[in-house]
Amino acid sequence: MEVFTNAAQEVWARLSSFALSLQFWDILDILVIAYLIYRLLLLVRKTNTSRLLKGVLMILLAMWLSDGRLNALHYLLGNIVSLGLVALVVLFQPEIRRVLEQVGSSKIPLLNLFSKPQVDRQVVEGAIHQTVEACADMSKSRTGALIVFERHNQTDEILRSGTKLDAEVSSELLKNIFFVKAPMHDGAVLVRDGRILGAGCMLPLSRNVNLSRDLGMRHRAGIGMSENSDAVVVLVSEETGSISVAVGGMLKRHLMTETLEQLLRNELLPAQEEEGEKDKKRVKVKLPKSGKKKDGEKGNE
Repeated sequence: MEVFTNAAQEVWARLSSFALSLQFWDILDILVIAYLIYRLLLLVRKTNTSRLLKGVLMILLAMWLSDGRLNALHYLLGNIVSLGLVALVVLFQPEIRRVLEQVGSSKIPLLNLFSKPQVDRQVVEGAIHQTVEACADMSKSRTGALIVFERHNQTDEILRSGTKLDAEVSSELLKNIFFVKAPMHDGAVLVRDGRILGAGCMLPLSRNVNLSRDLGMRHRAGIGMSENSDAVVVLVSEETGSISVAVGGMLKRHLMTETLEQLLRNELLPAQEEEGEKDKKRVKVKLPKSGKKKDGEKGNE
């Protein structure tokens, strides 16, 4: 018992001395490393890289165990690790690019100097309304559609794969583009700042092997586009006519037109919507406590 007490006191003394010796930059260093490890674990969890990471850990463990015992194996594994760093950069290129794009689109004042200015709210609202109207008609006629709403991450390489346009978003134009016999109906429409910039664009397919097998190439392309950028992708199934939206690699299926419009407004106009809700709350707070309060509230609703 005395030995255990002495060991506990020694451990506590070391921890206390370590805690007292910590400075501000040491704490900041630990927090940054912990955050980077956390983001790395999230990246591995969201992608299919867990098996690859396990293989890398097995190689490092074998290299550590063979040190000083199996010299030839240790030498071989050391060369594999040195060359594997370059191979990992190549294999994780989409993930590394996605992380850098997220850092570039973060809300840091210095970085926001290089971001594009905010667009007119009315233009985006009009594009959303026309898109919902077109999707409702194409859903009834079972016309396949693939519409990409660009946000912060610009997709110029996707635009170059199709036919460049510069037109307002209208229901009739979208239905004509995705008409079965139209030359650009198989590709995607790219919308930027409430205007159609391209049609017939080719999108990258999703690499997620856990997707449902009943999803066709159009849905896999929409999910892949949402995985490689922060775009909002609207899809209409050619087989069932169901409307879906892909955001951040996640697919929301079988949406009603009202749900589609609300979802697009939340994704494409989040800041404006929040300000509008705050203004409504302020108006309700300022209402006087009188018998005419209910009439005033009904008029606002």
